[in-house]
Amino acid sequence: MNQVIIAVAVFLFTYALIISERVHRTVAALFGASIVLFLGIVPWERLPEYLDLGTLLLLIGMMIIVNTAKASGLFEFIAIKTAKFAKGSPMKVLILFSFVTALVSSVLDNVTTVLLLTPMLLYITRLMDVNPIPFLLAEIFASNIGGTATLIGDPPNIMIGSAAGLSFTEFLLNMGPIAAIDLAIALGIIYIAYRNEMKTSRAKRERILSTIERLREDEAIRDYALFKKSVTVIIGVVLLFFVHDRLEIPPAVVALTGASVLLMWSRMEPTEILEKIEWTAIFFFMGLFIIVGSLVETGVIDNVAQWLLGYVHTTGQALVMVTWFSAIASAVVDNIPLTAAMIPLIKSMGTSMDVYPLWWALSLGACLGGNGTAIGASANIVVLGIASREGVKITFMDFLKIGLVIMFTTVAAGMGLLWIRYIGV
Repeated sequence: MNQVIIAVAVFLFTYALIISERVHRTVAALFGASIVLFLGIVPWERLPEYLDLGTLLLLIGMMIIVNTAKASGLFEFIAIKTAKFAKGSPMKVLILFSFVTALVSSVLDNVTTVLLLTPMLLYITRLMDVNPIPFLLAEIFASNIGGTATLIGDPPNIMIGSAAGLSFTEFLLNMGPIAAIDLAIALGIIYIAYRNEMKTSRAKRERILSTIERLREDEAIRDYALFKKSVTVIIGVVLLFFVHDRLEIPPAVVALTGASVLLMWSRMEPTEILEKIEWTAIFFFMGLFIIVGSLVETGVIDNVAQWLLGYVHTTGQALVMVTWFSAIASAVVDNIPLTAAMIPLIKSMGTSMDVYPLWWALSLGACLGGNGTAIGASANIVVLGIASREGVKITFMDFLKIGLVIMFTTVAAGMGLLWIRYIGV
């Protein structure tokens, strides 16, 4: 009983520290993990069972690829090309940047995507002399929605795929259509809310077009050889993700292979690339996995699942519960610790019902719930931070007004599609 109380206390204390942001979330997670390890609640010999190497190594592999490709100017090249396709129309810029953000987010992590595209988006909106806020909001929502579409698009999906043994293709077939519809819904809501900001006179539009046409995408490329090698490796990695389940190669091995090939081929200095890996995020994951492991080890997860099963009797009821609980919770707490806690819970529910649809419900809620508030997802915080440094203020309430509408609308649409597919009309 004492171990149960301690495990729950450590779990709640750690989450309280993460939400309060009084200490760095990685420090909070490692501190909690050290307590449950020191007290033997998670036995040392069972540690490898709880450390999800599939998630950790997949993240590390993709971070190496992105950091190497970034040095070539690849992402600036994409941004300028996108602006030129829009031909000076603010609405087209918003739609195309959102589409590109969602597409890039589906194969790279959200934070990396917005780190690369936000400065270019601010640059383009200044050239067009338009209010950057709807463009920044669209970028945030598109990155979270795009990340929902694939196994590697968002950390919660990586964790879910690793825990449930789901393939890249399964993710794309189940979550891809939902992401496409939700992106259209989000852009429609932004247009309704900011349609007056998108109107420009003919003369102003021609001036904008003239300015954008002067941008040279080829000058954004800093290293042509690295550019070609990066594009080749990224395409190869994405293609391998489509067939990894048929080849019986784990996604983490695909990412690590791509990373090592690009490092070997590009001859980039490995120290420089490895230093840019987000090690704080990796150690944050490790700490969380150990803390959640303590709840599994002491039987807390099983007991909560049994309690829930007293109220949830069918897969349909569980689908609704998992979707909305994870979405609303993700709007106020980090979706990574939430997913870490929900995974063993869903596994435990597998003793009495088909939990396959529940993995998609968890992905939907955990990824799109972050659109609800300014602190709901890491990408939100990063974009708002960059915008603030550039003099563009988006307050918590500004974000909340449109974020909640988009969150509830897109999650409801996604859940409706899951219901039709797995439960029936």
